Order: sequence, then structure tokens, then C-alpha cells
Amino acid sequence: MSANEKERKAIYLIKKGKKGIWRAIFSRVGIILLMLVAQALILLGVLNWFRELVPHILGGTVLLTLVMVVFLLNSTIDPTAKITWLVFILVLPVFGALLFAYTQSDVGHRTLKARFAQINGQIRDKLPQKEETWEALHRQDPGAAALARYIRRSGCYPVFEGTQVTYFPLGEDKFAEMLRQLEQARHFIFMEYFIVDEGRMWGEILEILARKAAQGVEVRVMYDGTCEFSTLPHDYPKRLKDLGIQCKMFSPVTPFISTHYNYRDHRKILVIDGQVAFNGGVNLADEYINHIVRYGHWKDTALMLKGEAARSFTLMFLEMWAMDERETEFDRYLQFPALPAEPAPGRETGGELGPEGPAEAGAETEAKADADADTKADAKAKGFVLPYGDCPVDSDKVGERVYMDILNRAQRYVHIMSPYLILDGEMETALKFAAERGVEVALILPGIPDKKMPYALAKTHYASLLESGVKIWEYTPGFVHAKVFVSDDREAVVGTINLDYRSLYHHFECATYLYGVDCIPRIEADYQDTLAKCRQVTRESVKKEKLSVKLTGSLAKLIAPLL
Repeated sequence: MSANEKERKAIYLIKKGKKGIWRAIFSRVGIILLMLVAQALILLGVLNWFRELVPHILGGTVLLTLVMVVFLLNSTIDPTAKITWLVFILVLPVFGALLFAYTQSDVGHRTLKARFAQINGQIRDKLPQKEETWEALHRQDPGAAALARYIRRSGCYPVFEGTQVTYFPLGEDKFAEMLRQLEQARHFIFMEYFIVDEGRMWGEILEILARKAAQGVEVRVMYDGTCEFSTLPHDYPKRLKDLGIQCKMFSPVTPFISTHYNYRDHRKILVIDGQVAFNGGVNLADEYINHIVRYGHWKDTALMLKGEAARSFTLMFLEMWAMDERETEFDRYLQFPALPAEPAPGRETGGELGPEGPAEAGAETEAKADADADTKADAKAKGFVLPYGDCPVDSDKVGERVYMDILNRAQRYVHIMSPYLILDGEMETALKFAAERGVEVALILPGIPDKKMPYALAKTHYASLLESGVKIWEYTPGFVHAKVFVSDDREAVVGTINLDYRSLYHHFECATYLYGVDCIPRIEADYQDTLAKCRQVTRESVKKEKLSVKLTGSLAKLIAPLL
């Protein structure tokens, strides 16, 4: 199949297929949902079968409730999660106790945990930490160096110097640069995204991927299995395979209830040739570049890394890709610089170039000039860059602890953008404590929500945060999807990690920690520009909030860890 034929087929794939409720009903997902409902009905039928024995087991139910309450109060579960489980067990003692036992047994994730531990053991030394880099960071800021050491302990994530970082204040800015960088790929392209949706953004990217695959570039695409509920058909990996693209879903939906579904791949990673990497909040769908409008103006952010630190994202991608593989090769993708490019025709022999030779030679010269310019930029790049991941099947809450460490070490300000605010007690205390000791803690949250219940739940935290001096703003033009922490003009985090339970506890996530990097002033400037478009939340505005919103938030707080 020629490159042009593959491009045309890519366009066909973009346009093919029904969307929305009809596709959900008349698809594999619809069948799976029906089977899940059938399983629930069978369970209710079994309970109904023993209804005559209910009076005899009432005493046992009360005893079970007391045992479960004592057990929960003495468990190591997060205090907010304890409240949720206590409510479930007090309202539905038997079902709540069974559900708790089922989720804590983690039946659906034992294999995944074992596989993750195995892979983690294989890759732990793939990217060794340069001791001189860590010592240089320690000389500048011992606290930041201690944080880097903690992140390194949690996985194979070293801190790097000499990596050039570009900050994108909008999804459309990232998209334009993505297209340019994809066109320059020579060896491999790795993409891992939570959401992939057919449309202009994915269509333009897919055309390049198909063309690059036809040219011999290794292209791999991975997306979360929940996409088949709303954005992509179940056979999409096969369709991409027909274009020469390796593709898989993380945790595809199956007909059987499992705790496995609680953990999703929320990462957004693009790696090109192991030298360029993108990270941030931007998924591959048109609302993220404001090509379509869903919740007003979509405010998102991203980073591009050029240099050695990109290898951490290469390793993160391969780590996830290997979850369902028997063997995965790591080493050849972690070389830096990337694998040597083949010379253009006529270069080796010094013979005459063919009809297309001058153009190709010019393209190669231009590419070499770009590479040389990038190398010089990397050599001049200031500061320290530390990409890292967070995994829900280990014991480390890396995402939350990095945020809390920044709050605890801040001297002047911590400015935050997040689409959601569903806090546990520890994070809420860290935000309040920073504000109470004189640090300017300010949050920018959506003015137009994408989900009503999390939006109402976020507002339940407002009064307590305001009381401690935390400043809260809502983005009037629309929806903030950015995940940004910036502090004291010296350090920042940009990534995929929201201030909510799902990101901090239940998702595979990733982010980039920056210290002393040139783009940090731009991140802060973007925060101030965004702030100018926000309305401030005050105690008076909290009191005037609609009763329906207050009631929804209060009820939602009972199940906050599930949202």
C-alpha cells in the first residue's frame, strides 16, 4: 500500500463510524453494559431468595456493622475514604461490607500489581542518576534536592540538567508544535493519551503518523479503554494496524465486574526519537484546541522537552506498553542522542545525486541545522528538569506528595490551576497551612464546569480554604483543564495530575517538575494573564451560592473518594 493510499485510508478512518448513544447501544460496549446489568440483577435475585431469613439475621447484621466500624476506624485508609465507607456500611450493612471486602481484596489488580513490580525492577537502573546533577541541585536548594531524591526512590526518575523546556499556555499552541515535531521524526513515535477522539486534531496527527509509518518510522499509540464508551470503536487498534501503526487500549472494557476498572491511564505523553517529549493536560480531541466549544473557552497547558530528560517519558511509555507484554525491549529506545540517521542518497559514495537528490540534500542539511541548533539550545538550557510518573498500584502517592512538598517549602506564593478540587484532609491542610503562614496560595478553577457534581463538590471546600486565607478564582470564559503548580519564581509542575481523588489515588499519571528553568517566568505570566479573566470567590459569594448546588455538594461529599 502506497503512502498516499494509507493517508486516504487514515482520512476514511477518521470519518467512519457513528457516534453518540446509538453507537454505544449497538456496539460491543452496549452488550457489555447489558451483561453488567444482568450480573447486578442476578445478585439482587439471590438476595431476594433469602428474604424470609431477614428477621433471623438482623442481629448478625448489627454485629457485622459494629465490627466493620471498629475495623475501619483502626485501618490505615485515608480518613476521607473512611467516612465514605462508614456511610455505605451504616446505610447498607451487608452490601457495604461485601463491597468493601471486594474492593480491598483488589481481585482485578493482583496480576497488574505483580506485573508492575516486575517491570519496575527491570527498569530501575535504566536511567541512572548523575550524582553531580543531584549535587548541583542540592547546592542551589536542599529542599528541592530532597524532593528529587524522593521522586527517584519512587521509580526510575532521575533529575536532568541541560534540557530545553518550552511552555504552551494553550492546547492549540501545543498542537501546532506537535505537528512540526512529528514531521521531523526519523526513528520512533510513542503516543499515550487518556482520550483520543476523531476530528480535526486527531485527523491531522493521524495523517502524519500513517505517512511516517509508511516511511519506516516505528509508531505506537496507546489510549485508555474508556475511549470505546464515547469516542472510538472497539476495533480501532485493528484499523490503525492496517496503517502500519501499533496500537493498544489500556484496560479495555470487558463484560465482568472488576476493581481493575477503577484504575485508568490518565497520562498524556508524546515522545519522538527519544529526544523530544510533550506532557501536560492536552488530550487528542478538538475541544482541547478550541476547534469546537463544549464548556466555553478551554484553557489548557503543556510542555515540550528537548534533551536528555525526554528519555524519562520514553521509559514511562514503554513501562505502560509492557503491562500486557511478555517481553519488552527498553535499551535501544533509551539511547541519547537518538539512533544515528542514515545518510541521504549519494552521501556515502560521493556519487551524483538523483533527480530528487538536491531537495533531499537540502532537507537533510536543514534537519541537521535544526538538530545542531537544538543541541546548542540544550547546552545553554538552565535549571533542572525531572519528569515523573505516579502509579495507583504501589504504596507511593507521588503526585500528592510533590504538590504538598511545594506548598510546605514555599516562601512567597504558590499559584495553582486545576479543573477539579476534591481534596482529602492532608491536601486541604497543606493548602491552608501554607496560607496561614503567609504564603499567597491562589487557585484558578473552572467558571463553566464539565461535570456538575464535582463542580458542586469543589465548592464545599471554599469556605474552609477562604477562612485560612487561600484565594480562589473561577475562569469566567470557560473551563480550566490545566494542571499547574508554580511557586516563588523558582519551581513549577506541569502535567496530568488534578487536585482530585481519581488523579491522586486511582489513575496512572505523569508530570514534569521544573526548578530554575527559563520558562518558569512564562508559566507565572500565563497564570497572571489567566487571572485577569477570572472572577474572585469571596465569603459573600459562597453564601449566595444556589441551594441546589450546596445540597448537591454536601451529598456528593459522602462519596467524594469515588468521584
